[in-house]
Amino acid sequence: MLSGIAQTYGNKVLLVTGAQVFERSPWGASIRQQLDVPGRAVQHCRIDGEPTPIMIDDAVRRYAGQGMHVVIAVGGGSVLDAGKAIAAMLPLNEPVKEYLEGVGTRNHPGSKVPFVAIPTTAGTGSEATKNAVLSEVGAHGYKRSLRHNNFVPNVALIDPVLAVTCPPATTAASGMDAFTQLLESYLATTATSLTDAWALEGLQHVAQALPTAYQHGDDIEARGSMALAAYLSGVTLANAGLGVVHGFASAVGGYFAIPHGIVCSTLMAASNRVTVRKLLAEGRSDALGRYATVGKLFTRQSSESDRYYIDHLLATIETWAADMLIPPLGAYGVTHADVGRIVAATDNKNNPIKLNAEEMTEVLETSL
Repeated sequence: MLSGIAQTYGNKVLLVTGAQVFERSPWGASIRQQLDVPGRAVQHCRIDGEPTPIMIDDAVRRYAGQGMHVVIAVGGGSVLDAGKAIAAMLPLNEPVKEYLEGVGTRNHPGSKVPFVAIPTTAGTGSEATKNAVLSEVGAHGYKRSLRHNNFVPNVALIDPVLAVTCPPATTAASGMDAFTQLLESYLATTATSLTDAWALEGLQHVAQALPTAYQHGDDIEARGSMALAAYLSGVTLANAGLGVVHGFASAVGGYFAIPHGIVCSTLMAASNRVTVRKLLAEGRSDALGRYATVGKLFTRQSSESDRYYIDHLLATIETWAADMLIPPLGAYGVTHADVGRIVAATDNKNNPIKLNAEEMTEVLETSL
């Protein structure tokens, strides 16, 4: 199938993968075999860690003059974002930083080399989105998107078999990221009836499959459910937006070299507890009802109060993070001294209720 898809675009393929996992995996050789056919030229670009503008620019300089017909990215969310950005910048052959939201000043025209996304983890949903997230870590760091409607992958090949060898820690962080994206998009102030339906479907799959995928990585049914949940999380975030957890993740990811999934997994519990507490204090029954609706998906109890379901959901998030050994932010060097600048750089515009600086500080302090 992959060989045929590649052939529809031409015989010059740029394969984008992680730096090591692709070669070590049992499916890496199979993918190369499908692509390496007579008459086809395949170049291999390896991405080490979360993509930076420098990585993208280096890749574009190497391959811009080779007339690539298609970019195929195989890997986790970072690899897919890198492949998406490379495909978008090859026709321009210019620094990608100039086109990043909130960083550059230029608007991308939307031209790109055709792009095929093949996820090997169930997390970011990048295979369904129009943006590629790039980061530059440091004191003045940032985590921003290269975005255009045309950047949605031309083809997304989603095969849960590719995730079977995904380590438990990666399964946990990526799965909790998908969980966060589905929950935040369902709770978002910009949610619609369509995004609600997609988000609830995805959350149902998370409730049924994430613990199993973590504990029994070879359970193909659980892997398939999480693959669908991750895809739906990409669809919902692209159309409804996200909340304060991802606002934090954007800020933290610019200052510290922490995997995106870890940031979301760590902050999810405290962010939702503080948000629910404020919703209760202000009597926001609309948003609280949404929390209760999600909570019902995570329990077999069918006739309890809304407050029961809300508390059950919050407890489940905390329990899962503990059971899946999600590390705190402090394990990656975040300290109390960093809280102020993180809060100052955090956006929570789509959160069901806006958190103030004191409340956001509490979330971070609790997650250290």
